[in-house]
Amino acid sequence: MPRIDKWERKTAWIVSSIIGVAILITACVTLWNMPLFDEYLLLAVLITVFPSAVLDYVDYRWKRSVDEHLPDLFRSLVQAQQTGMPLPQALEEASKRRYGPLTGELKKMVTQMSWGMSFEKALQSFGERVGTALVGRAVPLVIEASKSGGRVEKVFAPTGKFIQSTLTMDKERRTRTRPYVAIVYIAFFVFLFTIILLFKTLFVQAAELPTLGSVVLTSEEARRLFFHMSVIQAFFGGLVAGKMGEGTMSAGLKHSVILLASGYVALKFLI
Repeated sequence: MPRIDKWERKTAWIVSSIIGVAILITACVTLWNMPLFDEYLLLAVLITVFPSAVLDYVDYRWKRSVDEHLPDLFRSLVQAQQTGMPLPQALEEASKRRYGPLTGELKKMVTQMSWGMSFEKALQSFGERVGTALVGRAVPLVIEASKSGGRVEKVFAPTGKFIQSTLTMDKERRTRTRPYVAIVYIAFFVFLFTIILLFKTLFVQAAELPTLGSVVLTSEEARRLFFHMSVIQAFFGGLVAGKMGEGTMSAGLKHSVILLASGYVALKFLI
């Protein structure tokens, strides 16, 4: 998974928002009060959300891969320094190994140190580039140990254990919250099944009866109402799933896209 910079995500969000607004304005001008307007509205929402959802997921996978390789990196540095290898050389040797996306960042750090940058500044630059929470916690500890003149390898060992325990707890949290994410999906599909059943067994038949036709909604009004309800349920349900599963609302955008597309297909072809 490649790394996604903040400016790339902002650019994608701005471009997709402009396209979505353009589609929405076109639909308002040409299709207002027409059934097709709802589909164009959904298309505008999907175009606006989809790029950000994909880029956020890719960036999340990249950062998670970096965090998962940190304990291995610290373990290698400790072993190298225990053999008497100085820290710059230990980092250079570590950059030749496979640590996923962390390898590229290590090579940049080694290059900066070869150009004359101090270890503290190179490590601080490394922490700013990566930007994960675990790296942000580990970097100041190593920098302070280096400034105080202590043996840095004495910091690497407990830091690596701390990161490993944090990753283990995070994995357990994701495992425990996965059923709740599944409940969001199940609830949405039960909702779809219910409104499709109501539409086919109640509104369509009731609209044909002369005594009830003027009381209940027409089949077209019911179809539009159920479509709007499914869009609201899918979008906010996806955000809730992301918050429970990964801890951020932005992580739920991918769930929203999946639920929106599923709801559209179901209502389009079944009612």
